[in-house]
Amino acid sequence: MKDVRRPGLDEYFLKIASVVAERATCRRHNVGAVAVRDKHILSTGYNGAAAGVKDCLELGCLRDELKIESGTRHEICRGIHAEQNAIIQASLHGVSLEGATLYCTHTPCILCAKMLANARIKRFVTFGKYADDAFLELFKETGIKFELKPRPASHITSLD
Repeated sequence: MKDVRRPGLDEYFLKIASVVAERATCRRHNVGAVAVRDKHILSTGYNGAAAGVKDCLELGCLRDELKIESGTRHEICRGIHAEQNAIIQASLHGVSLEGATLYCTHTPCILCAKMLANARIKRFVTFGKYADDAFLELFKETGIKFELKPRPASHITSLD
């Protein structure tokens, strides 16, 4: 009989966030987010241009062209962040994220942190770091629990 370790819930949802990130259209970071409550996926999001417009894979990265440092000048970007898209998708489908956990491949920028606070996310779990740590103070003030976990294995285990 094959010895297969069943992943815990945090590892499971972080792996799903990693798969979601594969859809990203950003040349700098592939970021994925999964909003979960009571072991149920509420919404997902990845970073990329607004629906229906050309993205950075087609047009190139404005931020690279202008030599803008990561974590700064967020307004000069075609992309919408993964966390923002997870919130938007929940809203489009009439799903509240209040009390949910957001699993994300990177820590949030301060703009996303503000949106997560207003969406009433209660917990944020990640394995990756982004260049902006300003979210930490906001999370502390708003009571969002932050957890940095080990990066989950990239392989998928099964009984096959």
